[in-house]
Amino acid sequence: MDEAYTRLRDRLEGLTAKEFFWQPVKDAWTIYEDRPGHWTYHYEIPDPDPAPVTTIAWQVTHLATTRFMYHEWAYGAAKLTFPELVIPSSVAGAIEFLHAGYEALRADLKTEEDLDRQRKTNWGEMWPAWRIFTCMTDHDALHTGMIGGLRDLYYWTHQG
Repeated sequence: MDEAYTRLRDRLEGLTAKEFFWQPVKDAWTIYEDRPGHWTYHYEIPDPDPAPVTTIAWQVTHLATTRFMYHEWAYGAAKLTFPELVIPSSVAGAIEFLHAGYEALRADLKTEEDLDRQRKTNWGEMWPAWRIFTCMTDHDALHTGMIGGLRDLYYWTHQG
């Protein structure tokens, strides 16, 4: 989990606001201000098929919010919902949000004595603790690749 997170953080190094908010296609999912001072992000339940193209802002926010939700439901009060999370509006804020979510979930792993113990997910299913941490590792790897691809595409389409 630590190695996957380190790769993710390395891939975010030097991220600019232009890259963060860049929409590679019309109607890409992103984060946005829906009313003065309140930021949110695009999502649908269930996920649309095909999945929409997303911005780096959406990717980072998605990673951060899922960490907080796994932490809350598996180890916390199991009351928090996605709309209650405060979505940051800047690159620095999003990276801090991501890191805070990582630290919360990482602290759960440090104190977990029995990785086979069943833990609740935010959708109500019970999983062994190890599966939550494996899921987050896989999740980081997937989205790190997507962020890398978006950063590369931004670079090569904005030269000159």
